[in-house]
Amino acid sequence: MTDPIRVDIVSDVVCPWCAIGYSQLKQASDQTGIAIEVHWHPFELNPDMGPEGENLRDHVKRKYGSSAADSAGARDRITAIGKEIGFAFAFAEDQRMWNTFRAHQLIDWAEGQGRAHDMKLALLTAYFTQGRNVDDLDVLVDVAGGIGLDADQARQALDSGSQADQVRGKQRFWTQQGITGVPAMVFLRQHLVTGAQGTENYARILQHLAAEAA
Repeated sequence: MTDPIRVDIVSDVVCPWCAIGYSQLKQASDQTGIAIEVHWHPFELNPDMGPEGENLRDHVKRKYGSSAADSAGARDRITAIGKEIGFAFAFAEDQRMWNTFRAHQLIDWAEGQGRAHDMKLALLTAYFTQGRNVDDLDVLVDVAGGIGLDADQARQALDSGSQADQVRGKQRFWTQQGITGVPAMVFLRQHLVTGAQGTENYARILQHLAAEAA
């Protein structure tokens, strides 16, 4: 198979398993030599989150009923998995969960310049590795400039909300397809795989699809 395998990934920039799932998929692609073509799509884990955000530990306790010990254990597990696949999680006690609608608008704006993939990865790093507020306008503009995009144009796009309706439309599309949790990956527009499946499983999926197309 010479053409890359298209993978549509529905995800949020504050979803640790989305960062893990993509990193595992990328690792599987590198190991098998089977190229992938990734397209990112917006999903908000907390669409009603206010601009002040919420302490991550408190958020997890409120939303999932996790104890402090359970939450700490989950963060340790996520951090360890990240180390195995080359993604650095740096959880902090004062880390907050943020609304991500602006971040998705920035990715959508970057898509118009062929840089949605780079922007998505930069935002995952900004949140999980650098502990930055991915709802803050100045932070988002700085991230855009950091990958070589025009910071003033990024600010204008976010200030004007020019991408808002388009992002809402994309979100509706995927929820109407039955997507209720992320990451959700659709291979070749027809095979849905949910959750972070691990490098070996992704490798098997890529090999199976490549063999079918051969």
